[in-house]
Amino acid sequence: IVERLGVAKSSVSIWVRNVELDKNARKRLANKITLGRIIAAEVKRNHTKEKLDGYRKEMGSEMANLSLGKLLGKIICSLVYWCEGAKDPISGVSFINSDPKLISTFLYFFRKSFILDESKFRVCVHLHKYHNINEQIAFWSKITGIPKKQFIKPFQKQNTGKRIRKNYPGCAAIRYHSNDIARQLLTTAEVFLTKFKA
Repeated sequence: IVERLGVAKSSVSIWVRNVELDKNARKRLANKITLGRIIAAEVKRNHTKEKLDGYRKEMGSEMANLSLGKLLGKIICSLVYWCEGAKDPISGVSFINSDPKLISTFLYFFRKSFILDESKFRVCVHLHKYHNINEQIAFWSKITGIPKKQFIKPFQKQNTGKRIRKNYPGCAAIRYHSNDIARQLLTTAEVFLTKFKA
């Protein structure tokens, strides 16, 4: 109406506000609204993806020449451990997560920050009944760089089978038997967080 008559939408709104639509008209309108919402959601998703891709590209450029010294690497390792590691050093270094990237990053900085005996590593994978144990152990062995022979008996969680998380690799609990290194990680994070705060 607006396009054909060349009038303001607000005027048309007043003219038609008391018009009652029949069943078929309401159905056609509902379909248009639904389609419009789908299209709007798709546009929003694409816009968000473009933004995220832009952020990744920007940070990739900034990190291209980033040089991480041993101290900064140790601080990063300690902060990651502070967030996801065990707070009781008596059990040694104990870090558990389901995100392969986070596990791999923690171990990268852990190995860079300390002189380690690789034989002291132990891994326990936490899996659901629907997981293939051998496949998941092989997967986590590749992610961690820890030989399969150093994996202990997996912990299998009960699962009803109603909800299967596609591409979920389970959790990997990384243990390194050193109370002293665990204390260093925790105190390094504590000092850093105390020094830099709002």
